[in-house]
Amino acid sequence: MLSDAVERYIALHRATGYLFRSESTQLRFFAREATRRGDEVVRCRTALEWAAEASSPAARRWRIHLVRRFAQRMSAEDTRHEVPPPDSFGPLPPRRTPHIFAPAEIRQLLELAASLGGSLRPRTYATLLALLACTGLRISEALALQMVDLTGEGLVIRSTKFKKSRLVPLHPTARRALQDYLLKRRRYPPKDGSLFVSERGTRLRYVAVNATFLRLVRALGFHPGPGRRGPRLHDLRHTFAVRSLEQCATESGAVARHMLALGTYLGHTSFASTYWYLQATPQLMAGVAVQSESWLMGGAR
Repeated sequence: MLSDAVERYIALHRATGYLFRSESTQLRFFAREATRRGDEVVRCRTALEWAAEASSPAARRWRIHLVRRFAQRMSAEDTRHEVPPPDSFGPLPPRRTPHIFAPAEIRQLLELAASLGGSLRPRTYATLLALLACTGLRISEALALQMVDLTGEGLVIRSTKFKKSRLVPLHPTARRALQDYLLKRRRYPPKDGSLFVSERGTRLRYVAVNATFLRLVRALGFHPGPGRRGPRLHDLRHTFAVRSLEQCATESGAVARHMLALGTYLGHTSFASTYWYLQATPQLMAGVAVQSESWLMGGAR
């Protein structure tokens, strides 16, 4: 049955380290619809009609992209599977350009977060956003932190994208900020051992954190407003990666070593994942220009 093939496909991705959550949900929806129509394998007509039911052009493109990749894999086992044509609903959008925060912008963001209403809330958000900026943690990793994960050696990151734990060393200033937050938080004992909690003692939820972040960046004028693209929480991770590379020597061997260390620190499984986070900045481009000139002049690279 098609649903069995979908489950094997999902299991394969998860076995290689991917969470594959939203993809799994959509593929299961597709399998149920195809089964309702009596399809035992992927049929182009079913895939296209199912994708067309999505609420937006982007969602329609994503749906057909998922089914197409699934059909390509399954057709190697059973040639009856039909692979939907590429770009059936237009090409996938290009990579979204991340917002690389300037140091002054991060200071403004943290200062505004510290002025939020509430007794614990301002300290919670200022500390959380500062931690994201200075460590490059994924927001999901930061929100999953437990009290026991703050150790003498650093933060133990257990809930990772690829299900591999890692240790993230902390700068003394970051450690002091976390300790100060924990002192303030004593009056709000967590109900489940979470590090970052609401004033009710419950673990912070991504939806609430993201909504608060968007209000902050819009208030600061960094974001053009609802329905338009602007800074995201994940851009703090992009910023960390770029600023880290800016501190590296431009000699090629040093860059290679730095990229390996950066990828390990960020919890990546390949260089390609780390390269995805890098964005051209004036400082990085100046380094490239210096190395290019040295190479053209026959100097050391």
